[in-house]
Amino acid sequence: MSEELYGYTGIIRDLLERIGAKIGDRIRVRRGDKVFEGMLMPRERLYGDKPYIVIKLDNGYNIGVRIDSNTVVEKISERSQIKPLPHRKVTQKSGLPKVIMVSTGGTIVSKVDYETGAVKPALTTEELLEWIPEIGDIAVVEAEEYSRIFSEDMEPRIWSGIAERVYKYMVEGYDGIVVAHGTDTMGFTAAALAFAIRNKTVPIVLVGAQRSSDRPSTDSAFNLKAAFLTAAKAPFAESVIVMHGETGDAYALAHRGTKVRKMHTSRRDAFQSINERPLAKIYPDEGKIEIINKIIEYRDKSKEPILMNKFDEKVALVKMYPGIDPEIIEFLIDRKYHGIVIEGTGLGHTPNKLIPAIRRAVEEGIAIVMTSQCLFGRINMYVYSTGRKLLAAGVIPGSDMLPETAYVKLSWVLGITRDLNEVRRLMLTNIAGEINLRHTVDLYPRWPI
Repeated sequence: MSEELYGYTGIIRDLLERIGAKIGDRIRVRRGDKVFEGMLMPRERLYGDKPYIVIKLDNGYNIGVRIDSNTVVEKISERSQIKPLPHRKVTQKSGLPKVIMVSTGGTIVSKVDYETGAVKPALTTEELLEWIPEIGDIAVVEAEEYSRIFSEDMEPRIWSGIAERVYKYMVEGYDGIVVAHGTDTMGFTAAALAFAIRNKTVPIVLVGAQRSSDRPSTDSAFNLKAAFLTAAKAPFAESVIVMHGETGDAYALAHRGTKVRKMHTSRRDAFQSINERPLAKIYPDEGKIEIINKIIEYRDKSKEPILMNKFDEKVALVKMYPGIDPEIIEFLIDRKYHGIVIEGTGLGHTPNKLIPAIRRAVEEGIAIVMTSQCLFGRINMYVYSTGRKLLAAGVIPGSDMLPETAYVKLSWVLGITRDLNEVRRLMLTNIAGEINLRHTVDLYPRWPI
C-alpha cells in the first residue's frame, strides 16, 4: 500500500485521491455546522474500510472524523517538504557508566516523525541520542529491541525472556539496564524481574510514557532521562519503575517493583507506591538522586547474579465480587491450574459459598493465596470467622502484597516447586521487598479536595 495514504482503503481512499490529498497535507472537514482543520494523519490498517479520517489538530491532538454523504472534505495545502537530515555520527563520551536500554514496546520508544506528524519507534542507539541528546551526558548509551508488543499482550513467558536478557547484560558488566515498557502491565513485569534475578549487581529500571511524543504534554523524554540517570548512578540494585512524580517536570520517582501500581489511566504521575514510600526522588535536570526509603539490595558489581526465570503459566488472579459463582474456582480446578491468587474483600475474605471449592482446590494440590482488593493495609484472616474458615481450608495469607505482585510471585514460586508446604514457606518469605512487616499511617494517600 502506498505510504501517501497509509491505512486508508475503499471509498475513503477514493475520496482523498479525488481531492489530491496525501498524508501530511492540511485538510478541512465540514460536518453540518462543525469544521475540523488540521494535518491528514496515517491510519491503522486494521480498521479496513471504516469511514473516518484521522486529523492532527493545531493543538497537537489527533481526532477521528466520521465521513458520510453530508461531509465535505477539502485539501487546503500540501505538506511542507522537509529534507531528511542525515543521521549524525554519534560520538559518546568516555568514562561514563555504561547503560543499555532493552525495548519491549510501548509509547515510551515512539518519537515524532516531523514530516508527517506521526510517531514511530526510536530503537537504535543513534535514534535515541538524536532524540534525547542529554542522555549522552549521563551514560555511554546502547539500545536494542527485544520485542514490540502492546503492554496488554505481555505474558509470563515474555517475562522469562526479558529476565534472561537483563541477566546477560548484568553478567557482561553493564552499569545499569533500562527496560522500556508499556505502562498498563509494567508493574507486573517489574515484579517479575525483581524475583527472576537474584543477587542483582546494578539497577533494573522500567520506564514508560503516558502520553506519546507527538503530544504537547508528552512525558517520554523526561521519563527516559530520569530512567537513564537512575540506571547509571543510583546506589541500589533493585527492579524499579521510574516515572513522573507529579504532573510537572520537577522530579520523577523510583518505585520498588514489587510495591507499585498504575493508579490513573492518563495522568503523568499515574504510578504510586502502595504500602511503601517510593525508593528515591530523581531530578534529571540536576543529575541528582535523593534516596527516601530503605534500600534492600545495593549496587555491587562484584556480586554474581543468579537467574531464576521460570514462571508457571497455570496461575490465575480472581477478584471477589457479590454473587461470584463457585464454578469459577471449580473451572480452574478442572483446567488443572496450579495456583490461584484471590483478590478478596477487606481483611481477606470470600463469600462462604466459595469455601468448599477452595478446600477442594487445596486438596488437589493447588496453591491458593489471599490478598485484598483494598490495596492499602494488610489482610488479617483471624479477625472474622470467614477468614478463619479460609485459613483452615488451606489458604495462604498474602500479608500486604499487591494482588498483581502476589500473582507474579506465585507464578515464580510454582516455577521452583509444586510442594505446597514449600510454596507456603516461600510465599510467606519477604524476597524482594514485596512484604512489609510494619506500616505507618502516612503511607495512605489523601488527595487534595
